[in-house]
Amino acid sequence: MAQGRDAGSGVATADESARGWLAQWERAAIELARVHTDELQALSANDALAASELLLAMVKPSSLPMERQVSSGLVEQQRLFMRFFAK
Repeated sequence: MAQGRDAGSGVATADESARGWLAQWERAAIELARVHTDELQALSANDALAASELLLAMVKPSSLPMERQVSSGLVEQQRLFMRFFAK
């Protein structure tokens, strides 16, 4: 792929455009991480509880199969992991 600008045209090549796009997203990722951290630090316990209640209310237990209402499967998964890694 060509690098730099097309000779005499002043138009960026695909390689140069891709590098610019990547650099832009790398800067955005840093800024988004900062915003995420700031928002979490500003979140009160009551707001966190309210948000979790909203998420939990999205799924009605009656819409889950009976097996899932009784167990999440985590205990069974851990038992299988222990058996696998005991070998």
